[in-house]
Amino acid sequence: MLQYRIGLFFGAASVAGAFSGLLAFGISFMAGTAGLLGWSWIFILEGIATVLVGLVAFFVLVDFPATAEFLTPDERAYVVWRKKYDNSSVGEEERFAVRHVWTAFKDWQVYVHILVYMSIITPLFGITLFLPTIINAFGHTPAISQLLTVPPYVFATIVLYTFAHYSDKLRMRSPFILAGLTMCLIGFSINISGVATGVKYFGTFLVVAGSYAAFPGVVAWLGNNLAGQYKRGVGMAVHIGVGNFGGAIASNIYRTQDSPRYIVGHGIELMFVGIGFIAVPVAVISYWRINKKRDAIAREAAGRGEKDKYSAQELRELGDRAPDFRYTL
Repeated sequence: MLQYRIGLFFGAASVAGAFSGLLAFGISFMAGTAGLLGWSWIFILEGIATVLVGLVAFFVLVDFPATAEFLTPDERAYVVWRKKYDNSSVGEEERFAVRHVWTAFKDWQVYVHILVYMSIITPLFGITLFLPTIINAFGHTPAISQLLTVPPYVFATIVLYTFAHYSDKLRMRSPFILAGLTMCLIGFSINISGVATGVKYFGTFLVVAGSYAAFPGVVAWLGNNLAGQYKRGVGMAVHIGVGNFGGAIASNIYRTQDSPRYIVGHGIELMFVGIGFIAVPVAVISYWRINKKRDAIAREAAGRGEKDKYSAQELRELGDRAPDFRYTL
């Protein structure tokens, strides 16, 4: 049930992308008010809204289910219990130890998932930061370009929630990530070519939807496959922290002199999409082989009538390395 929850949160970004285009279109007409340019008013008004929401969030958001006052005591106890036993039949280890940090840093899957993360986040940042510029290169005015950014984000939000729902229902992440990468591949390939501007605009729909819809799955996938809350916390911090360097790359690859085809920018984005098409199958094959091996060992042990060789505490300490843990594909 993880990707839909992440999708609810991250879907706000794609919804914001749609509204920001509408707001930017409307606020641009304030150019000249108080002697400021239109883009200045966009920064001021949207910045004020961000600060206000941040202040409200400080008092409204809860730290943990156990402190959620809007839940009854029974509901709080159930959520805490459900979280503890979600990934393990014996519950997750809740006591901090330094070894959890080192275990996360030494886990191969963290580094494979960094590549998967960058293959999605770099196109996502690239299209988010430069979509108005890309559309403007089609020959539209800046105001109309802002307005034309709205439909791709609306489409992306619909695809995002559809992916999240069916990913949780089928208990699989990789097919939906690959679907998002495929959409990005087609979209960037269209935009790097010399086709008509209408076709290129269609390509932006695929890029925005593919990158936004796949992102919650990328985060949820590693979250599902790291067991032990401290190992998961450290592993996902490394995953997201290092992976976000893709944003630094994306913000510097769309150069003015490359307009209107932006061959360098779209070409680099296609390179990252290609990395994803390598990293995702590597992760899937690795997980499948490990799961198959653990299934075989479990069948052999059951055939010999052997009881579990590990205590509940040992299984908790092993986390995702425990023999009864199965990786999500």
